[in-house]
Amino acid sequence: LIVINSMNSGKGAEAQTGQSPANANEFGGITLTSTTALEPSEPFAVDVATLPAEPTEANDEAPIPAGIAPAAEGEPVPIVVYVDVNCVHCADFEETYNGQIASWLDAGEVTFEYRTVAFLDRSSPTNYSSRGANAAACVADTNPESYWDFMTALFGNYDNGEIKNAELADMAGSVGAGDASDCIQNDGFRAFVNYTDRLARVDYVGGTPTVYVNGEETNPNDFTAAVEAAIEATK
Repeated sequence: LIVINSMNSGKGAEAQTGQSPANANEFGGITLTSTTALEPSEPFAVDVATLPAEPTEANDEAPIPAGIAPAAEGEPVPIVVYVDVNCVHCADFEETYNGQIASWLDAGEVTFEYRTVAFLDRSSPTNYSSRGANAAACVADTNPESYWDFMTALFGNYDNGEIKNAELADMAGSVGAGDASDCIQNDGFRAFVNYTDRLARVDYVGGTPTVYVNGEETNPNDFTAAVEAAIEATK
């Protein structure tokens, strides 16, 4: 778990207003319903200045973030994960569970929502957390069928270090999301990235990956058992 040491990322803060990508929700998330489909939504305006201020003190009894709730009987189990593309523990989580998540998704047993934050911009000379999150948003907007493959490639690249926007655009092209290139290279959704990041902080999300299964926070080490139990309980 990577923990925030500062309530202000200090980088990438210039974009405060803009639009969300298509297929994003008001909580800053992008939800997969299979490995080739996203939960659809229309773009909406974002204005970071209208959000509550970041809390200045930790809260050990913080409530579950907005938009996270258990499934109704017979519905897919919702999984929500806060991630940072520059987070080694997020990359480890992806490597460990990617195949299993894909299997659950394509069986219709779960939905999987990424809320991609930029906590680690503070230690990046290139704002890579924000730029990677922006690239993911661009792919969700233009090529939703490629979003899962792009996120897999993005975390799979972790050991190679931070890459430039042009390389992120090439990565998108390699998974069939070439339409996202201009958006990636021109930081098209940086306001949405800042919006998602602020909402996470307002909701006292303290690090990445932070994982919720069926409305409850779950230790990543217990992830498989938690999801399987939730799938069985909602049948």
